Amino acid sequence: MNHLKTFALLAVLTALFMGIGFMIGRVPGMLIALAVAGGMNIFSYWNADKIVLKMYRAQPVDESHPNAVVRTYVADTLQMARDAGMPRPMIAIIPNDQPNAFATGRNPQNAAVCATTGLLDMLTREEIRGVMAHELAHVKNRDTLTMTVTATIAGAIAALANFALFFGGGDDRERPGGIIGTLALMILAPMAAGLVQMAISRSREYEADRVGAEIAGDPNALASALQKIEAYAHRIHNPTAERNPASGQLFIINPLAGKGADNLFSTHPATGNRVRALMELAVKMGRSAPRPVVPEITPHRPTTTSVPVSDNTVQKGPWG
Repeated sequence: MNHLKTFALLAVLTALFMGIGFMIGRVPGMLIALAVAGGMNIFSYWNADKIVLKMYRAQPVDESHPNAVVRTYVADTLQMARDAGMPRPMIAIIPNDQPNAFATGRNPQNAAVCATTGLLDMLTREEIRGVMAHELAHVKNRDTLTMTVTATIAGAIAALANFALFFGGGDDRERPGGIIGTLALMILAPMAAGLVQMAISRSREYEADRVGAEIAGDPNALASALQKIEAYAHRIHNPTAERNPASGQLFIINPLAGKGADNLFSTHPATGNRVRALMELAVKMGRSAPRPVVPEITPHRPTTTSVPVSDNTVQKGPWG
C-alpha cells in the first residue's frame, strides 16, 4: 500500500506538470509537458542523485581521510551499514555550516549518505551515529529514489509555473483562465506540489527514525540530534537549499527553517513528535528516556574550516 500511495502521488505531480503545460499552450502544451514529464522521470531515475550531490558540492570521503573526525564518521557509518546487512554506500561531506544530512540514490547498491561539515562540528559522535543510521534507514527502506525524483519534479513544477506567468506567450485573454487563471496556477501549483511532497515524506521520516534508532541501537542519541539540528537550522541558513527549496525534503531536518515562509508546507513532521516517538522506543528497548534536550546556542561562527573536506590539514573536531 505504501508503494501504491507513492506511485499515485507521483502521478499527481505529473498531472500538475501537464496542467501547467495546458495553461501555457492548451493541448499541444499539455502533450509537450507530458513528454517532458516522462523524460524527467526516466532521467531522474538514473541521474537525480548525481544532480543533487553536485548541487550541494558533496565530496566523497573514505577511511584514509586526514581528519580524525571524518575517519570516525566514515568508519561508524560503514560499520552500521554492515550490521544492517546493507551494501557499502558512498559516504560524502557537504561543505555547509548548517548541521544536517541526507541520503540519495536509486537503490541500496547505488546509494550515498551525506553529512554537512556543520553536523560533524556541532554534534557528538553518538548523535552523528544516530543521524547517519537514520539516513541508512532511508536507503534500506528504498525511500531515496522516491524522495529524489519527487524533489526533481516538484522543483520543475515551480520553475514551469513561473515560466507560465512571464513567458506564456499570446494574448492573456487567449490563455485558459486568462491572466487570473495563470496567476492562480503560479501560486497554487507549487503549493499543491508541496502538499504531495508532505504526503510522501512525513510517514517515511517516522519510519526512518524507528529503523535508524534500531540500526544505531540508541534512540536517545537520534532524539538529541534532531533537537540540536532543528535549533541550529533556525539561525544558520543553507543557501543551496534556499535556492532549491524542493530539495529540502531530502534532509533529516527541514533546511529551510531559517526562513519562516519556506516552512509553510514543511515536508517534515514536527520534531517534537519525532522526539516523543523515539523516547517511547527507547523505553521499549530498555533504555531510560532522557529529559528533552535544550541546545545551548552560542553565537555562530563558520565551522566548515574545522572539518576540512579535501585538503591535508588535520584538525580536531569536538570529539575527534
